[in-house]
Amino acid sequence: MFKGLYLQETRRAWRGHPKFRLAAGAAAILLTASGGALAQGVSQRPAAEERSAQTAAVLPGEPLSLVQAIELALEGNPEVAAATRQFEATEGQVLQGRSRPNPELAYSLEDARSQTRTQSWQLNLPVELGGKRAARTKAAEKSREQAQAQLAELKATVRANVAAAYFDVLTAQERLALARDSAALAKSSTDTVAKRVAAGKVSPVEESKARVAEAGVRVELAQAASEQRNALSRLFALFGRIDAPFTFLEGKAESLPSVPSIADLQPLISSSPGVVLARIEVDRRKALTDLEQSKRVPDVTVSVGMQRSNETQRNVLLFGVSVPLPVFDRNQGNLLEALKLEDKARDELQAATVRLHSEVAQARERLSTIIAEVQSLKQDVLPGAKSAYDAATIGFENGKFNFLEVLDAQRTYFTAKSQYLKALGEAHRAAADIDRLLGASMVSGLIATQH
Repeated sequence: MFKGLYLQETRRAWRGHPKFRLAAGAAAILLTASGGALAQGVSQRPAAEERSAQTAAVLPGEPLSLVQAIELALEGNPEVAAATRQFEATEGQVLQGRSRPNPELAYSLEDARSQTRTQSWQLNLPVELGGKRAARTKAAEKSREQAQAQLAELKATVRANVAAAYFDVLTAQERLALARDSAALAKSSTDTVAKRVAAGKVSPVEESKARVAEAGVRVELAQAASEQRNALSRLFALFGRIDAPFTFLEGKAESLPSVPSIADLQPLISSSPGVVLARIEVDRRKALTDLEQSKRVPDVTVSVGMQRSNETQRNVLLFGVSVPLPVFDRNQGNLLEALKLEDKARDELQAATVRLHSEVAQARERLSTIIAEVQSLKQDVLPGAKSAYDAATIGFENGKFNFLEVLDAQRTYFTAKSQYLKALGEAHRAAADIDRLLGASMVSGLIATQH
């Protein structure tokens, strides 16, 4: 008891000593500094690197270009990620196809009595004949090429979808700006009519018509804002995100794509993702046919072992060869199925080529027609409608036209402008369809990524 009290008093004495307090404080500072540095090095540094990697692509407040949008979609799209995993999984098929069959260890016991017991140990080694391993490996490699072609086709589709959605957002922004201008003009017209009614120059019925027209324009403004939000949501979904850090898009919807000639597009069909995928399917089916053909050759099993007889006290070397006799099962059914599926793949390749020629020609014709419509609206319709609307507005302010004529001119102008914006969106979608059919890297500059 006294010993314990003495030790406690000794500890208290050392705690109160200045050197002890100084050492303890230094140790605490060192532990705190080292712990903080370790925590920063372990936890904060990867987090900072991750944040910098995420913000390196698109910084908040910067405009998002079409090229950056495509890069974000290819990096974050869930379907592209799943197709990439599928392509990586096919490497296991190639690895498994190169594997050789495992040897087999067999043991047998004859007669349970120890005096007359005979024991045998045998190692059986299968030997594949007929080129089975090479055929199996080639079929697995073709499956890997097929997965890679599917990934390329999916990336081309995502790229085209991003381009279409990107220009849909730009078009929706233009439509929203048009609706805002229309709402401002309607509000100005209503104020002008109200002033003229107060002055006794026009009937109060004109003011009621103006306010009804203004209410209709506000409804169109709400619809335009909703279309813009929906277009942004579709674009964000292609990124694999709910929202995005950027605030506005770069470029204008009026940046029209060029119309390639049909002679330039037709040679690119043979290297398009759809035709390449169908051609790889033919090669894969041919490899599977060769694999089924190789299975018609029976494999040989070589056996080596030793037999021990307790009765004679002798060891006997065992050697054997076994070969299955292909009398009933010659793999004829599987070979017939493989041959027919190979013929089917060739027919599908021909069908894909013909279909792609037709779809490319239709998309190109649609693009040419829509661009001609856009140019006609821009050069002929819009200037005339805008001039008529301005003249009607000035005439109404000077008392030469009534408000119905102003409304009719305003409706004509904004209808033509909406038709122009709709044609712009259709033109970009037609260009994206051509890009999707021929591949993301086939038609350089078809989608207006440089604008």
